[in-house]
Formats: sequence, C-alpha cells, structure tokens
Amino acid sequence: MALKFFSLRHLVRIPINSVNNQTPLYQNNITHNLTNFSTSSIACVTFFNKLPAEKLWKSVTSVSNAGAKKGRGKGAGRIRIRDLNRGQVIGVGKINMLWPGLSAPVIRGRELLKQHRLPDDPERMEKLIKLRDSMTKFRRFKLSPIERGWSGAKMPGRSIGPPDPVGDEEFIGFDTKVLQLRSLLIMKGTLGRTRNYQAMVVTGNGNGLAGFGFGRAKEALAALRKAKNRAGKKLMHFDIYNGHTIFHDFFTAFGKTKIFVQKKNEGYGLRCHRAIKEICQAIGIKDMWAKVEGSGQLQHVVKAFFIGLLQQRTHQQLAEEKKLHLVEYKAENAYYPTVVASPSVVRTKEEIPRDETLDFVQYVMNDKVMLRRKKFPRFYQTMPHYDIYLKKFERYRNHEKIRHNLKTEYGTVKSFLNDKYPEAKSEQEA
Repeated sequence: MALKFFSLRHLVRIPINSVNNQTPLYQNNITHNLTNFSTSSIACVTFFNKLPAEKLWKSVTSVSNAGAKKGRGKGAGRIRIRDLNRGQVIGVGKINMLWPGLSAPVIRGRELLKQHRLPDDPERMEKLIKLRDSMTKFRRFKLSPIERGWSGAKMPGRSIGPPDPVGDEEFIGFDTKVLQLRSLLIMKGTLGRTRNYQAMVVTGNGNGLAGFGFGRAKEALAALRKAKNRAGKKLMHFDIYNGHTIFHDFFTAFGKTKIFVQKKNEGYGLRCHRAIKEICQAIGIKDMWAKVEGSGQLQHVVKAFFIGLLQQRTHQQLAEEKKLHLVEYKAENAYYPTVVASPSVVRTKEEIPRDETLDFVQYVMNDKVMLRRKKFPRFYQTMPHYDIYLKKFERYRNHEKIRHNLKTEYGTVKSFLNDKYPEAKSEQEA
C-alpha cells in the first residue's frame, strides 16, 4: 500500500507565491509553514500487509520440515485457521452506522436516505469472540461402522456416491467406492516441493456394469471427483453366471501380480483381497475365491482382476473352442454328469491329439498351477492308535455310498493304506 499527498493547489485555494512568502493562510493569527511538506510517495509496507492472511495463519498453525522430522507439531493439524471476516458486516463496526450506498440503498422509494447512527449492540464483540472460538475447536468427525473404510475414518473403502450426470444421463443405482487415496510430493525447480493427491475408485450398479478410474488434483476432494467421473465414463459389462458368481476359474496377471480365481457355489461369499471384494460388489458377484501372488501393488491388482473378468468365456464359447461337450459334476446331484454346453461340431476320439489338455481346470487356468502349502498330517495320525481306529472302520468301505465316493474321487475302490503302501497294478490295468 502506498500513500501520496495531493498537490498543494487542491489543499489551499491561494496563489502559490503566497506560500513562498509565508503569508498567513487565514485571517486569524495561526500561520502554517508548508515548505516542510513533501509530494513524494510513502510506502507503508509492514509484515502484516506484505503477506496474505493464508501465509500468516500458516506460520502460526504449521511446523517446519526440520521440526516435523524431530516429531514436533504432531497436533498442528487440529489447529484450524480463523476466518476473521466471518460474522463481520460491511459498514457496521464498533459504531453502528447506516451508510447509504454501503450498508443501505441510496434511495428507498422516493426518499433519499441519509447516514444516521443506529442503536448500539453491546453483545457484538461477545458474538464475534464466540464465533471465532467455535472455528478453532477441533471436532472429530464420527462415522457409523457401516460407513467406515478399511482403516477407520480414512477414505479407502468408503462410499462417495454415484458419478455426476453427463448431460441428461444420470447414474441411477450406481455407487462408488474409494480404493486408494495417496498424496504425491513432486519437486519442481520453480515451485519447489508441491503436493498432489491421486485417487483410484471403482463404480458399479451391482448388475454387471462397473468401471474404475484415476484422478489427480491439488485437493483430495477434487481428485476423488475426477476419478469418480472418469470411472463413470469407462463402464464395462460383465456376464454373471446364475446371478451370483463367475462362469469358470481363471488365471490373470498384470506386471508382477498374479491372481488365481475360483468359482464357488451360492452362499460361499467373497473370500479374496479387499480391493477385489469391492470390485465384485460393484459388479454384482456374490460368491468367489481369489488368491493374489507376487506383487501386491493395488493398481496392478485392480487392473489384473478386470483383465481376467474380460477374458472369461461362457460355457458355450468354451465348448465351441474345444469342439467337445462341456459336462458338469455336482455333489448335490450325486455327481451325476450334466451336459452344460454342446458345440455345433463334435470331434471324435481319433481327432483329439494325445498332448491336448482335456482337464477343464487346467485349460481355463492356462496350465498355471497355484502355489499351495504342503499339508502335514495331524498329530494324531502318526500315533499307533490311529491305525487301530482305521482298521475298526475298514468294514464300512463296502457300503454302497462309500464305494461310490471312492470311485468318484480316486476312480476305484482303494484301501486306507493306499497312500502309504500303493497297491500293485495288474497287467490288464497297466
């Protein structure tokens, strides 16, 4: 701010030569020596008007990088900036005046308003102090257990509503879940260290439509809004088998991340990575099992799972690829074979190569084998009395149901000691 005096001709309505002669300005005995006045500009710059209010409050409420490394200012985030303009009314100060053109209209009807003093408000300062104190009090925002994310009140895992409408189209029935929200520090030569926020979300209607998106902005809310709207513009449709699970097991990978997904019966639930669980809920998949191997980077997990969902095929497509019947065995149907899909042209036994993969699980898994832990026997299975227990129940092997289960699982009726002492095969079986 700079102040500048007006020229002397605007202040004194007398010739300038009278000033040089130091003649009295008025008829009384008071004389003024105007030769000491200067017409140069005066810069009134102080610490308080040089920096904006945001910088001043930051110097009080924040801590330096060196202090933060030493553990200082851990509660500085709870101190909020006071907005001293809040509660103030233009034209109304300590003296309650009515100023036409500022706090009141100049003309009201046909009446020309004049400035006049209004009755004083003795509680004005008390109200301002109470209002300013309420701004600095830290109130922790409480969430219900249903609205919480993966880790307390943080954003990952929380719902942020459907995407914004695009033109006349609205996203009815959609819900968006935050998968990741992280801050990025970027060092620039001109601006120094700048902070950005990156968000990754997934949105879906629970009926086969879903999509994911990324957003980056200076503020966290802006990044979430960008990611949500981008996810709404990149929707993908996925078929759901019987309305609750996937069509078949599959293997998918992205980068160093590998995911093995298995189809499960109704009522099994979702037993998988938490990000995969949110994606399944957005799509409408209710029963599934998944295992993540390799890198657990969240973005790679999400991309790999979406790639696997897009690559899965229906039963009819699998039958047409192999040109064979697709048969399903279920325990609730007593393992009775049920033809699920049949191709238009079926290959004969002579047309099938000897090295072709005919096992359904290995075919849909692309011949990938899941890493499983070695199963060690129970502590009681190594004791002598366990063999006595098995010998007592050996007679039940001849029951029809037991024989049927053994033939289904092993292909033939086997002894309980077959794993320890394999039975010799005859020449006809070999």
